[in-house]
Amino acid sequence: MAANPAGPRITYYDDATGERIELSTATLANWAAKTGNLLRDELGATPGSRVAVLLPAHWQTAAVLFGIWWIGCEVVFSGEADIALCTPDRIDDADAAAGMGEIAVLSLDPFGKPVPDLAVGLTDYATAVRVHGDQIVPERAPGPALEGRSADDVLAAARESAATQNITGTDRVLSTAPWDTADDVIERLLALYVVGASLVQVANPDAALMERRAGTEKITRSAL
Repeated sequence: MAANPAGPRITYYDDATGERIELSTATLANWAAKTGNLLRDELGATPGSRVAVLLPAHWQTAAVLFGIWWIGCEVVFSGEADIALCTPDRIDDADAAAGMGEIAVLSLDPFGKPVPDLAVGLTDYATAVRVHGDQIVPERAPGPALEGRSADDVLAAARESAATQNITGTDRVLSTAPWDTADDVIERLLALYVVGASLVQVANPDAALMERRAGTEKITRSAL
């Protein structure tokens, strides 16, 4: 990914709202660094901490995942966790996962608006992440990366998935699929990134728009 820092890495559409946001590799890395610094400096994450990611397939979720890995923590989608990141509709799930641990809530608003009427004791991601630096020192002794798998195992699985899907670094992939499990993240996000491909992720897809979008976004393959 670093070989093309200015190229598009993830382009996110929400057809229900008309939102379109595109992040380059460098911009995604900045968001990931800010997220990692928030987790480490404000929410108490340490290498090996389990971080529940209760978020949809979204550009901010990509930044969250890489931020977690940069500081040596483990992404989990179920079970107990030390910290949870969630959308407002999943606060109960986050509370069940993290218990007395920290919870950060993401509005996913394209303009960075905070979550309205957020309960005391919960961290508003959009507000808190702004003050953190966009440079980070990666953890040199990380714990597990993804549901008990090491970073090396995850990278190997991503490379295998890319080969199986015939994805190369020149591909631009259109997807409407969720990232609800570890296998989803490997197949639908990391398999692209491990070979240098880019992703166009669409939420609430409007079928009438998809064919034209494939042309304007120069899509080479679809994973709907």
